[in-house]
Amino acid sequence: MQKITKEEVKKIAYLSRLALSEKELEIYSQQLEKILEYMDKLNSVDTSKIEPATNMIKLYPKINITHNYRNDEPKDSNCQKEILDNAPQRVNNYFKVEKVIE
Repeated sequence: MQKITKEEVKKIAYLSRLALSEKELEIYSQQLEKILEYMDKLNSVDTSKIEPATNMIKLYPKINITHNYRNDEPKDSNCQKEILDNAPQRVNNYFKVEKVIE
C-alpha cells in the first residue's frame, strides 16, 4: 500500500516553492515512501520498557566527550560590502528580493 502519492509530493513541492519535473516527482515519492516504511518499522518496536533518554552522557558515563568550543573573542564584523557583493540583486545597501506575499 502506497503511503504517499506523486500528487501529494507535487503539493508539498508547490507549498515549498520547488519546481520538480515528473522524473523528480517519481524519485522523491519513492524515497519518501521508503522513509515512511522505515518509520513504520521503527514504530513497531516495543519500547514500553525503555526509559526516555534526555542525556546520553548520563547513560554512557565512560565515554570521554570533549568539546571544541572556539574562544569568545570580539571580531570586526563590518563586512557589509563583501556580503552585498555576493547578492544577486541589490538596492542601495540592501538585498533585493522578490515579493512572496500578495
